[in-house]
Amino acid sequence: MKIIIKITAALVAALPIFLKAGGAGAQSGYPDRAVRMVVGYPPAGPVDIIARVMSDKLTETWSQPVVVENISGAGGNIAGDRVAKATPDGYTLLVATNAQLAVNPSLYGKMTYDPAKDLMPISQAVYSPNILVVPNDVPVKNVQELVTYARSHTGEKLTFASAGVGTTQHLAGELFKAMAHIDIQHVPYRGAAPVITDLLGGRLTMYFGAISPLIPLVREGKVRALAVTSAKRFGASPDLPTMIEAGFPGFVSILSIGLMAPAGTSPAIIEKIHQDTVKVLAMPDVRKKLSDIGMEVIGNSPAEFATAINAETPQWEKVIKDAAIKASN
Repeated sequence: MKIIIKITAALVAALPIFLKAGGAGAQSGYPDRAVRMVVGYPPAGPVDIIARVMSDKLTETWSQPVVVENISGAGGNIAGDRVAKATPDGYTLLVATNAQLAVNPSLYGKMTYDPAKDLMPISQAVYSPNILVVPNDVPVKNVQELVTYARSHTGEKLTFASAGVGTTQHLAGELFKAMAHIDIQHVPYRGAAPVITDLLGGRLTMYFGAISPLIPLVREGKVRALAVTSAKRFGASPDLPTMIEAGFPGFVSILSIGLMAPAGTSPAIIEKIHQDTVKVLAMPDVRKKLSDIGMEVIGNSPAEFATAINAETPQWEKVIKDAAIKASN
């Protein structure tokens, strides 16, 4: 863990030095050809959608094509490896999730690259929390009542679902299980759609799921929402308390998506991409598109992005180790 913090901090700290040395002038022609944005997940998913929103606007900004390439597999590790080993010239970027950067090093027994050493942060673009929901036949109205319910049903088969082993939903459930000291069984599915089907059918006890598909079901009264897993209340559901407010200090489990470049990329190019990305994220039409799919804009600096990665890594390392979770490439 010390290595991650030291190396990432060193990369970010070098930025102003190189800029003052005239690096910005040396890279003033960037980009002068097509830029590739690599996505480690299939088309039409949240990461792909974010990538395409940003690529369209950066194409307009740079007057150069910004092309999205989907290279899915191994929880995003194949795409991460491809970018980590690309020429560090700013023309190959990774649209990365916090899972790829802060979870996968602990989740996968062997990786072909080190996100902390082989990639440089540009900007954490957006985030979305999970939302804790229960079926209507689970007789609880808040998180503390859910804990009481679980403790009073010890020995019964209480379950929490996820869209797969090692997903943010799975890790959120394991974190809740550990912090609340309750006995609940993980039920992994292949994606979120079958989870929602079984949730509506009352075949699950609880689910930490992506907020976008669940909010309409909550509003229609088909499931009951108890809390969100962000550090602060979320714009799409301001009436819902956070897990922290519900009595679980430090309980944060979000999906965040940002831009990374291969280590060794010129700090001037990193700064150029960062500044233009932040401008794109501030555009009203972009914010509207992102809000419509349950995302809020972050648009932070490379240093702030590095800090966020470093803060998450030990939390999920502990959860993964304690729950003996393993995923294979």
